[in-house]
Amino acid sequence: MNFADYLVLFIYFSGMAAIGIWAMRQVKAQEDYFMGGRKFGKLFQTFAAFGAGTGSADPVNTARGTFANGMSGMWGVMYWLFVTPIYWISAVWYRRMRCLTLGDWFTERYESRPMGVAYAIFGCFYYIVYGAMLFTAIGKVGVPLLGEELMGTKTEYVLVPLVAVIVMMYGVLGGITAAYWTDLIQGICIILLSILLIPFGLNEVVKRFGTPGDSWTDGFRVMHEQLPASTFEIVGGSAASEFPLYAIITIVIMNMIGIVLTPHFIVTGGGSAKSEHDARVGLVTGNFIKRFCTIGWVITALIVLTLYGDNQALIGDADMAWGVATRELLGPLGIGLVGLMLACLLAALMSSVDCYMLVCSALVVRNIYVPYGNPNASEQECLRLGRVTGAIVVLGAVVVSVTMLDMFKQLELTWIVPMTFAALFWLGMYWRRATTKAGWITIVFCLLCFFVLPRAIPAVAPELRTHEAYLTVNSPEGAAGGQSIYWTGGVKENEEEEGDKIGQGSFRFDMVIYDKLLGLDLTQYRKAALKTLEFPFKIIAPFLVMIIASLLTQPNSKKALDRLYVKMKTPVDPDPEGDAREIDVSYARPDRFNDRKLFPSSNWEFERPTKMDFWGFVGCFVICFAIIGVVLWVARIGA
Repeated sequence: MNFADYLVLFIYFSGMAAIGIWAMRQVKAQEDYFMGGRKFGKLFQTFAAFGAGTGSADPVNTARGTFANGMSGMWGVMYWLFVTPIYWISAVWYRRMRCLTLGDWFTERYESRPMGVAYAIFGCFYYIVYGAMLFTAIGKVGVPLLGEELMGTKTEYVLVPLVAVIVMMYGVLGGITAAYWTDLIQGICIILLSILLIPFGLNEVVKRFGTPGDSWTDGFRVMHEQLPASTFEIVGGSAASEFPLYAIITIVIMNMIGIVLTPHFIVTGGGSAKSEHDARVGLVTGNFIKRFCTIGWVITALIVLTLYGDNQALIGDADMAWGVATRELLGPLGIGLVGLMLACLLAALMSSVDCYMLVCSALVVRNIYVPYGNPNASEQECLRLGRVTGAIVVLGAVVVSVTMLDMFKQLELTWIVPMTFAALFWLGMYWRRATTKAGWITIVFCLLCFFVLPRAIPAVAPELRTHEAYLTVNSPEGAAGGQSIYWTGGVKENEEEEGDKIGQGSFRFDMVIYDKLLGLDLTQYRKAALKTLEFPFKIIAPFLVMIIASLLTQPNSKKALDRLYVKMKTPVDPDPEGDAREIDVSYARPDRFNDRKLFPSSNWEFERPTKMDFWGFVGCFVICFAIIGVVLWVARIGA
């Protein structure tokens, strides 16, 4: 990096800090700090959804996935595509909740302040892990650009904390208003990031492998000449692929269930919007912009694979692919484009972390401090605590980032963690019979089965690590094997007993169900299939536990349920006073919207969809398939 690169970074950082200072002056109360006064229209909602949903890890993960799997690697990020139609419906939920946090909603639905505390703890943990993934991505890009060390210390250990300080500077000061204004700027940076490397990369492809007279647009043809045809398949068909069709479908379902209950959706999902329509349009449009950006990341990743597919450093750690491409393609120009790329990646990180930081602040203030610490806390006290909490969450993400540098493992953890509350959210939204006691039983079940038992079982029974029955590895016909069936860390040579093997990592006890109970021959399953089998249990089991436990426990208060469900059915009036009057009418007549129920006289609270619901949902699916069409077209350019 040269002077021009550092100048670009200085200008970017200064701009973000200035916005934070300006926004701080606009903050008078919690509603301003955490929700911006619910005054944001379509434009800001669009870029807030785009910014919060697009992190620095996304282009880096796309490059890693494509480097290892060809175009099917895009599903490491593109799996969100078929989740997007759900947002057309869910955006209305968040606006009609009329809550500052999703913890408030859990407290109200289950008539339990401790449930709000549990959700707040979940939210903070989730964003520490997710934020860590974003910081790790910056580190992976920074190493090729800045070198292995800065000031005698590993680059990640210097760069990641520095970026965290900048995020806290404007996010802590200005709250959600600062986050939304910076998201608008950062969103433009992310779009630029998605296309910046493509013309330079195609030109280099032609220069290195093309024929005299070729222009940079012939780069697509040259890539087809240099790479195997399987590279351009959008669904993994090879034995080594991480993303065959069944894996893609499973990941989509898991994230469709889990993403809508993550804490930031109460803000970017529609809670801060002026109206329900603004919420819908902003959330869906913002996320579709990301899907188009993903196509740009895929093209960039194909260029990287063509140019640097034999690079030993990338073969060892494909997470650095984006950084290597930036250094090699933009560095020689010496006009500040490396700094611009790094600024754009930082924008992708900041546009997500700032929102997550504020959401966690709101959860701690609203669902822990005020109900248990100081019910009479002033607005200024709440704001001060919110700022301190946000800083702590960011620092926690930094710690996880520099101690757990495997981005894909961090990503998988963000898929699993929401399953702890998924059944509580979905059944609580639509089924009156879902009870508070069942909710607690489900939370405990998930914590035990997903996180505690896999680590506790081998600790209590260490002989399992050397038991022959649990040391099996796969050996599928026609494909590479050696993947451990029961151990997350694989099967290695036992250093204590020469010639013996030992299982490493956590125990996959759910594989016992498939192997011993269902009689599946897991040794014949490929790596992707074994990985996919980890998810069905985590998706289905919490719902079964929640339903059974609800039927066996005492129902919640009818009065409280009536108030909640009628509020969720009452359209939001953009005028706060008018909305308050409508809510009063609904509370006085809890049967006000019963004529819209899809299943009258039942415990199910499904409503008949309106024309807006139906055609908007269908339209979103049409756009989804149109985007897949664009991807297929890109895959065939030059073929």
